[in-house]
Order: sequence, then C-alpha cells, then structure tokens
Amino acid sequence: MKKLTLLILGIVLFSLSSLYSQDDKAYFQEYEPGFYQNFILKDVRAVKEKKQAKKTRKYLRMDQSGMNLPNDPNLYKTFWHTPTTSQGNTGTCWDFSTTSFYESEVYRLYGKKVKISEMFTVYWEYVEKARRFVKERGNSAFAEGSEGNAVKRIYKEYGAVPRSVYDGFKDGRKFYSHAEMFKEMNNFLQGLKESNAWNEEFALNTIKSILNHYMGEPPVEFDYEDKHFTPKSFLKDYLKLKMDDYIDILSYMQEPYWQQVEYKVPDNWWHDKSYYNVPLDVYMELWNYAIENGYTMAIGGDVSEAGFSRKTNCAMIPDFDIPYNYINEYARQFRFSNRTTTDDHGMHCVGYYKADDGKMWYLIKDSSSGSRNHDKSDPKFGYYFFRDDYVKLKMMDFGVHKDVLKKYIDKFGK
Repeated sequence: MKKLTLLILGIVLFSLSSLYSQDDKAYFQEYEPGFYQNFILKDVRAVKEKKQAKKTRKYLRMDQSGMNLPNDPNLYKTFWHTPTTSQGNTGTCWDFSTTSFYESEVYRLYGKKVKISEMFTVYWEYVEKARRFVKERGNSAFAEGSEGNAVKRIYKEYGAVPRSVYDGFKDGRKFYSHAEMFKEMNNFLQGLKESNAWNEEFALNTIKSILNHYMGEPPVEFDYEDKHFTPKSFLKDYLKLKMDDYIDILSYMQEPYWQQVEYKVPDNWWHDKSYYNVPLDVYMELWNYAIENGYTMAIGGDVSEAGFSRKTNCAMIPDFDIPYNYINEYARQFRFSNRTTTDDHGMHCVGYYKADDGKMWYLIKDSSSGSRNHDKSDPKFGYYFFRDDYVKLKMMDFGVHKDVLKKYIDKFGK
C-alpha cells in the first residue's frame, strides 16, 4: 500500500511539473538610463547649477579690433616647414617647436622633407628626468616641461626616428594626452622619495614600463625608405644633422654678456650653462639676420600678455604697458625678475614680414591649442604673428644654427 501511495504521488508531481514547466531564456543587457536618470536627476542637477554662483575672471586685454593686422601667412616671406601639428593635452611645446626647427634644417641643408617623431624624444627625456631625480635624491625637477635644447641632448644620446615609425599614440587617440601618464610617474617617484628607496635600475625600469603602457615602446631598429636604421644611424646617415652646430642665444642682464651662462628657469632642469648671452640690441640683430637669411629658429618666451590675442593670433606690446620706443634691456630684465615675463611656451619662427610703418612681424608656427581657435581652413590656424616689440620684450631665447653667431663668436673667446 505504501509503495502504491508513493507511486501515485510521483505521478502527480511529474504531471504538475510538466504542466507548469517553460523553456525560459536569459540575456545580458547593457545598463540604460531610464525616467529617473533622464528626467528626475536631470531636473535636480539643473536646479542645483542655477543656485551655484558662477565664478568668472576678467583679464585686461589690448583691443585689436579695427586694426590693420598682418595675420595672414600668405603675406610673409616663409621658409619651408612641416604643417602645424598639435601637442594635444601635453606640456611638450619645447619638443614640438624644436623638432619642427630640425625638420626645417634638414630641408635647408639637404632639400629633404621629413617628419621626425616628437614622442621618441619625449620618452627618453622622461627617462633622463627620472634618472637625475634619483641621482639627486629627489632634488631635481620632474615635470612635463623642458627647454628646446633638450632635443639636441636627447638626439646626441639616443638618436631620432621618423614619426611614421613611432608616433606615441595608443588606444585610438587623435590628440596626445599625458596627464594620467605623468601623474602615475610622478606619484611613483615621490613614493621613492618618501621611502628613501633610491635604486636607479628599479626606478628607471618602472618609469619605462609606465611610458610603454601609455606611449608604446620606442623602436631600436626600423626600416625607412627601403633602408634599415637604428635611431642613431637615422640621425647620422639620414638626417645628417650635427648637433654641435646648434646653439641657443639668450639676452638677460642678470648674467654677464658675452659669456655662456645658465638660463635660470625651472624647465632648464639639468642646469645647462651653454646659452650665449648677448646685449638686447645684438639679440634683435641676430634674430633679424637669421630670419632674413633663411634660418628658422626655435624660440621660447612669454605668451600670457595683454597684447597677445587668441582671436587675431597677433602679439604686440600695447602702449599702456610700455611704449614701443621705451623697450630696452632694463624693461626686459625688470619683467623677468618680477616674474611678469615667464618661460611659458616654445614655438618655431618660420618667416617675416616688413610692414609699411617699418616694423617687423614674424610668422610663428605653434603646436598649442591657443593658435587653433579658428576653423582649420583659416590660414591663421596653427600660427601666431609677433610684432618685433613683442619679441624684444617677451621672447627670452632662441635656438639656431651656429653660423648666425659667426660675426660675434670671437667675443666669447672661441
């Protein structure tokens, strides 16, 4: 009887399970914002934003409206240079400007058009910054900035490569961004400083691994135009640039004129003392001689002045700052000493224009976002236009071929 009861119970349970069983299916669905996110939270945020006072900051600017400004590159006597290219969200103007300068030098000397990798130089510059940071036990600057002559130093040590071989882009980026990469490297180095763990090999290997993750590992050999190169042989045999042929000219009163001195700014983190320091009138003479005779220049100085417009892309010194004819070495040094002239930005001077009033203007190729506030089809896109008074007061140094200084080289005892 007991067996019969169990049998009947089993048959009933089987019948019920058959009656109610279904072939259920499941799938993965990406999260989609609904009414709560799209309407309720949106309203909450909108009201909150209205209640928050918006902070604005106003700057005194020179009114350039209505002025007849030579802000068209077609007006300028221009020397060959590669098209303007953006440095993106990086502090690497020193590299973009000087790389562009060396590209122009390859064309000036050998008639070859080449695009050189900026990021190959940036990669090894970070390695060298980290090396010095470790050697100096944290008492050396580690930042994104540097000086233009860092490119020469890196070329001499590591060589150079074409951009087509190493562009430093990863993850489908169209513009460079080094914020996260720099933060990770800096945090690592600051950690070494806090722990007093100064193992150079470990430190550099870690820095390289971070750089490799964000930029990719630079090549040790490659093919270009059907020839095989290393970075050093590419510099020597293809670019054929002799790094000792390039100098940097400076003009400031705090160091003796007619001597090679240190440019005392944070971006000269390795304390280079090779700058040729000359009086301001000679500085301007050499600048004009260079650009009027086909030498382009890698230049550096201040781009945060009242007369520097990112609407017209023109830079000049307004009279309410200092009248044109009053600019001299004292005015220049005063602004550098009180830090109203700072070592902001590196650019590439690629041409000149003599205006009807006798003033000189210079065509400046730029890699920053400030020169790109116009449509790409606008001739101004990627260029600035500096009047000579702006250079005289605010551009602190320039890199150029040593032949430009030939007239005065004996004054330096060489």
